Amino acid sequence: MVNVTISDMLPGYSDILSPEDVQKILRTGRNTVYGYLADGTIKSLKIGGKYRIPKLFLLEFIYPDIDFTTEVPAKEN
Repeated sequence: MVNVTISDMLPGYSDILSPEDVQKILRTGRNTVYGYLADGTIKSLKIGGKYRIPKLFLLEFIYPDIDFTTEVPAKEN
């Protein structure tokens, strides 16, 4: 079993993404990204009137069948 953290996914990007980061990651246009953010397809936060997307929210969009909230039990020694 491989333990991968959310921070390990999408290396090179911070844990909080901008719409421009999402555009690069998804290789899609600006209007598409802002449409996804506006209609809630990609969950986001608005801070100071600007969209910010926690990496977790983008990963939930990319991999809808994976439950990222499940905690992996600690290894017993």
